[in-house]
Amino acid sequence: MDSPSLYPAIGFLTLLVTSFLMAYRRYKLHQNKDIRAVPSSLSPSSLSSSLSHSSLPSLVSRNWRHQVFPSFRGEDVRRGFLSHIQKEFERKGITLFIDNDIDRSKSIGPELIEAIRRSKISVVLISKNYASSTWCLNELVEIIKCRKELDQIVMIVFYEVDPSDVKKQSGEFGNVFEKTCVGKTVEDVARWGEALEEVAKIAGYDSRSWTNEADMIEKVAKDVSNMLNVAAPSSGLDELVGIESHITEISSVLSLASDEVRMVGIWGPAGIGKTTIARTLFSIISHDFTHTAFVESTKRGYNDDTAFKLHLQEQLLSQTLDHKDMKIDHLGVAEARLKDKKVLVVLDDVEEAMQLQAMACKTQWFGCGSRIIITTKDIKVLKAHGINHVYHVGYPRWSEALEILCLSAFGQKSPYAGFEELTMEVVSLAGKLPLGLSVFGSYMRGMSKDEWTHALPRLRTSLDGNIEKVLRLSYDALCDKDKTLFLHIACFFKHEKAKDMLECLEESDLDVKHGLQVLTERSLLSINRVDYLLMHSLLQQMGKEIIGKEDINEPKRRRFLMDAHDICDVLSDTTVSGAVLGIDLDINAVKEELSLDERAFEGMSRLQFLRVYNDNKLILPRGLNNLPRKLRLLHWYSFP
Repeated sequence: MDSPSLYPAIGFLTLLVTSFLMAYRRYKLHQNKDIRAVPSSLSPSSLSSSLSHSSLPSLVSRNWRHQVFPSFRGEDVRRGFLSHIQKEFERKGITLFIDNDIDRSKSIGPELIEAIRRSKISVVLISKNYASSTWCLNELVEIIKCRKELDQIVMIVFYEVDPSDVKKQSGEFGNVFEKTCVGKTVEDVARWGEALEEVAKIAGYDSRSWTNEADMIEKVAKDVSNMLNVAAPSSGLDELVGIESHITEISSVLSLASDEVRMVGIWGPAGIGKTTIARTLFSIISHDFTHTAFVESTKRGYNDDTAFKLHLQEQLLSQTLDHKDMKIDHLGVAEARLKDKKVLVVLDDVEEAMQLQAMACKTQWFGCGSRIIITTKDIKVLKAHGINHVYHVGYPRWSEALEILCLSAFGQKSPYAGFEELTMEVVSLAGKLPLGLSVFGSYMRGMSKDEWTHALPRLRTSLDGNIEKVLRLSYDALCDKDKTLFLHIACFFKHEKAKDMLECLEESDLDVKHGLQVLTERSLLSINRVDYLLMHSLLQQMGKEIIGKEDINEPKRRRFLMDAHDICDVLSDTTVSGAVLGIDLDINAVKEELSLDERAFEGMSRLQFLRVYNDNKLILPRGLNNLPRKLRLLHWYSFP
């Protein structure tokens, strides 16, 4: 840098992840070992988002003093370009190292070397007379050294000079360099030549490829700002419990080393952490792509399918092409604009095939090496689109679930002394669902041990509103018959065999086999190897609350009765209770003896499922006259 009063121009090269897994581990462990060659220059249409060296871990972990260290030849860029880029940088809040007080000589001193080493990004603006300055050449040698030894980012702008001339020290640039070398030692000439050859291999901005210099300056400033954002330390990554195991497993599915275009699904129930995983992936690997987009869940707001698809494409293109509020008038635009670009697109919380048809219809829409990541609760959406690379997000291990709860409740990874049993019960109530654990933990934060104890009954019987809001989305998307089947399972058939439920409902108007498939595909249900129906405890609680709200004041108007006190009230009232389909009564929940009239079930003409446990408090003085004719399942343990 030969002018102490001027700010430099900066070129931007973002992260090249040579291996997804290695990149993540470097990010976590602050280890940086791999280097990958990149092209010598980039045009506006082919600007590579590759970093000169895989430096993101270094950026995050080191104690940097300066944002940017510049190296440039003032006489080439003093007027025009440099002043314009300086103004744009100031507008974006980018600060540069200035060497006003450093004494210039042929050799750069320890103060300048320290400044280079303590800068997040070193920038080299190569112009036609750059090689006329031994000061610039010595800076360049030190910058390349930091690139190799410290994994420092090196950014390049080739300003009105051919990168190949820089690499070979030929043409007009070579003539300037040759004059500088006259009378210099063989060692100095060799060091300078090697540094120029090395820097010319780094992908950078070639000003000759830009028709509008203002556009290039705007792009440079924006990219530098983005890189500095990436370099900012993350405050939340360490709190993403279990994320490393997810990253390890999904790395093989993504296969980032391949140049193929690949669509990958992330599938799992609501609240399991699909979006969190996708965002973490996006932050780690986005710098290996020229264009990126994270498209959040978009609900249908149009009656017309074409209008909805156009809206989705506009969202996608606005992000990938960095064109705010882009408007298009036909559905061929996305393919035409993206087919030659290496893109990373995350489509979050996809619910219907039309969303994929609009934003990622075919792999041919995207350039080589592109990755399209889709998160969904419904695996059928992925299957229908022919997506075979799917990562299923499972529930965390018990130890991880406990850690999630404790971080939310105590701000540390383990419970306070004396809270061990209480936290174990809350983990059980949350069913290890990350969303439930976080919400429960936040609710309990700051409570004393006694307050925890008093809060537990409420957690056992009611669903937190924030949890319900998320889980309810999956339920609301079902058709009416599948909603009914879901409620049957939540209220009566959980932990029963699927074949038994099929027999009980064979005369109903429900398509049970199809419904079970839908509920399984949408992560609302699972069926284990021995045919038992399994449902997450929070989903079951949601189902019970939906039934409870059918009629808050009149239990006999609900389809299922599960609360012992409500059941006692209904059975004590011999008037018509024609809405009731199922009763699940645990007598132990009743404090006093329950004496039933012989006509207790006469008014329940629709009753199909009856289960009674522990009859030691149940009395039938006159027996029962009859049971409803539609009864399909009767479990009455120790009938009196």
